[in-house]
Amino acid sequence: MHHNQSRTLGEALPGFLDYLAADRHFAPATRKKYGENIEWFVREIANPAISEITLHHFISVKARLGERGAKTARMASIICALKSIMAYSRDVLGVPVIDLSKIKIPRSPRREVVYLTKEELEEFLVCIPLRTWMGKPRVAGYRFRAIAETLAATAMRISEALSLDRATVDFARKQAKIVGKGNKERTAFFTDRSLNWIVRYLDLRTDANAALFATTAGSRMTANVAEAMFKRHTKALNFAKPVTPHVIRHTAATNLLQNGCPIGFIKEILGHERLETTCRFYLGILNKADTQKAHQLYSSFDAPRPGDGEFAAPAYPVDVHMPASSPLTNAKPPL
Repeated sequence: MHHNQSRTLGEALPGFLDYLAADRHFAPATRKKYGENIEWFVREIANPAISEITLHHFISVKARLGERGAKTARMASIICALKSIMAYSRDVLGVPVIDLSKIKIPRSPRREVVYLTKEELEEFLVCIPLRTWMGKPRVAGYRFRAIAETLAATAMRISEALSLDRATVDFARKQAKIVGKGNKERTAFFTDRSLNWIVRYLDLRTDANAALFATTAGSRMTANVAEAMFKRHTKALNFAKPVTPHVIRHTAATNLLQNGCPIGFIKEILGHERLETTCRFYLGILNKADTQKAHQLYSSFDAPRPGDGEFAAPAYPVDVHMPASSPLTNAKPPL
């Protein structure tokens, strides 16, 4: 116990990262970020015994980063990592630490949600080149279209979409089980339109990789590669708005909200842990006219159930006719 009380941040770091993986089920990228943040503190501020860390150490973090013009999100990321390793040291190693509730994590000002209108999304999608200059199908083009359509239909994070395998997608039920943030499993729902583009893309594949979305070399596509695809296409179109996989996710959620989908359902579709997160991001995007229409539709106890009218069905994505070769056309309806 005495050794634990004298353990420094640097000494506790390896065990802390193992704890994040084994007990907290943090994703590798998240664990890496936590480790980098704590290493920054050790390098730039101090490497004290964890039991000797005081509020002044956290003030030093803010002061040092403030001098360098760091953004609030950077400060919050480092302080959050420090609080986490101290909580681990207290709860797992039995090290006495300061009252962690006194450590306030700085919050960034609320940013406006960037999303595309239905027309903007359609313009972005239809301009994806699907043919070579010789008129042959471009596998990369169909793959990009399939990814974008999948994100627009399901509101998945790009990491979740790229984790899908071919066998993961249930074409009959138009859904797939995914493991999202915090290692939480949920069901993602597809539209006929998105599945149609997936089928058209898969029909062009010649590799045997199980991944739903693969590179031309046949390996599973990474988020960095997908982000670069969106960036190149946005630049080529000279698009007014930045279009990233996360903007498509915002677009899908905003579309659901504007068409009357209850916020609780949107929370589940997005895979948010708390309803407050969904509300903080999306409730501010509705204009007064839409808000008044929603109030009239939902406020009266004797009003008809939602199902008809302006807020009944999402305007996008829409179903399209399935090709004859599609597994959807031969699928039996779910029991």
